[in-house]
Amino acid sequence: MSKGMSHHLRETWKRPKDNIPSDYRRERMTKWRSEPVFHRVAKPTRIDAARRVGYKAKQGVTVVRTRIRRGGLRKSKINAKRKPSKMGMRKITMAKSTQRLAEERVAKKYPNMEVLNSYWVGEDGKQKFFEVILVDPNHPVIKADKQLGWVGSSSRQRGRVHRGKTSAGKRGRGLYNKGKGAEKLRPSLKANLNRGK
Repeated sequence: MSKGMSHHLRETWKRPKDNIPSDYRRERMTKWRSEPVFHRVAKPTRIDAARRVGYKAKQGVTVVRTRIRRGGLRKSKINAKRKPSKMGMRKITMAKSTQRLAEERVAKKYPNMEVLNSYWVGEDGKQKFFEVILVDPNHPVIKADKQLGWVGSSSRQRGRVHRGKTSAGKRGRGLYNKGKGAEKLRPSLKANLNRGK
């Protein structure tokens, strides 16, 4: 893919509502909703984003599209004594992003593979859709690859998605923050008694 084409794709996906026709987006969402929750795709919907986060079109690399609910936590109503404003039902969000949750669910569905990364591909009123890149660490093609061989090089890479090692995981752990106010983020939040965030 040429540099100009890659730039054009990236600019298109920055504002999909403005650049992709609404009829096309509606048809796509309708089709995706009818698919299983974990759907293996032949090639990425956003090839520029997939390559940016490590995708390669070769054996041992798989792309799975998944969907996950949108919005904050669904908390049930508390019947004990509370002021209505203190019930704490709405506007409560998870410490993990929906992207991280989607990655973890895909990892559980495909236990023989490791999650390399993921990216957003769309959303409707109820759900968000992500495509997750999976790598088979035991595949000989992956072991011989210079860029992806590290996934199967040691047992320390097992379950990386559950330890916040993907891009979404690092963002959730606050590791993309630098400078003042980020002193308690490394090596981990637990090492600093959760004082980092």
